[in-house]
Amino acid sequence: MKLTQWALAALLTAGAASPALADGDAARGQTLFSRCSACHTVTDQNKLGPHLSGVFGRVAGTLAGYTFSKAMVAYAKAWDETTLDAFLAGPAKAVPGTKMAAPPIANPQDRADIIAYLKTLTAS
Repeated sequence: MKLTQWALAALLTAGAASPALADGDAARGQTLFSRCSACHTVTDQNKLGPHLSGVFGRVAGTLAGYTFSKAMVAYAKAWDETTLDAFLAGPAKAVPGTKMAAPPIANPQDRADIIAYLKTLTAS
């Protein structure tokens, strides 16, 4: 019985130990996206980086018409709030070998705002 109580307590506190994503402001995110627009578009045209229209739910490394690094193809996770947050916080740490050379976005609120904006670009 003690083990069950301990396991339940561990499960209940595990979520508290995980950092929560901040609520994002899509309008502010659109403004912040200007730092990304040198390499990315929000239309269906690729630039140095892949376009980000419809990025939510897309599996990393699968966008037709763009040549991804082997590392990004191998990453193969769907983009969502969690995966985008980790990638924007440290592209080379999240996907070692990625072609993305942009510096990490250290501010969690900036990341949340950019992610909220990107989410608006995906049809529901």
